Amino acid sequence: MRNAYVTLVTNADFALGARALLHALATTGTTADRVVLHTGGVQDADLAPLRALGAQLVYVDPLPVSDAFVAAHAKDQIHGRNPFTKGEKPAFHTPLDNFCKLRLWQLPYDRVVFLDADTLAIRNIDRLFDYPEFCAAPNLYEGLGDFHRLNSGVFTARPSARTFEAMLARLDAPGAFWKRTDQTFLESFFPDWHGLPVNYNMLQYVWFNLPELWHWPSVKVIHYQYEKPWQEHAKLDRLSPLVDLWRAYAAGQTPDLAKLQDPS
Repeated sequence: MRNAYVTLVTNADFALGARALLHALATTGTTADRVVLHTGGVQDADLAPLRALGAQLVYVDPLPVSDAFVAAHAKDQIHGRNPFTKGEKPAFHTPLDNFCKLRLWQLPYDRVVFLDADTLAIRNIDRLFDYPEFCAAPNLYEGLGDFHRLNSGVFTARPSARTFEAMLARLDAPGAFWKRTDQTFLESFFPDWHGLPVNYNMLQYVWFNLPELWHWPSVKVIHYQYEKPWQEHAKLDRLSPLVDLWRAYAAGQTPDLAKLQDPS
């Protein structure tokens, strides 16, 4: 059985994130392959540290979608039709790039766990390879109203050329518009998606919005949605324990998780 953790890097910023993620995965003791899908927006100098950490680098082209699809999912269209009011999307975020993660269904693996490049796997999550397709955690970071939506920052998949072709046919149907890009699409393609516990994709805003859900001994994956821990941003003080943890992994350290304290 060939298993792999897969992430997607579309620019230099996400290469920084992937570097911390790859180091964090290594500290968990996993023996699964680690694969970095990357696009033409990443320079080799930014990819070299990922290769040095043992990742297999796989170049991927943009999906073969229509001009109408590209226009509908351009940044100004996505953000104009669905403005963000709860957090700040970084300037380097390009919504259309999100669909490139569908390329993982073309990989030569039996089982894949996908992790966004702005996540940290701080404990071993190899058990997810035994979970079925398609499992994802809810997009929970503000209240229970978010529970019905999945977050595609962590999910399980079974690569298959047939699945990939079916995805392409559904993705670019006439008039298609996916409000939250890949997340909305995956919800539609896998309507009976299996829910992972939130601790497998703990969104950083839970730290201050739903602190009663944050329990360090059970947290497996932290997801730095919206503002990124390698940036200067307005929420640094509120998120400082999480940012400090990310920066420790990014520096190649292995933090003592037993010393972490839950939000008060």
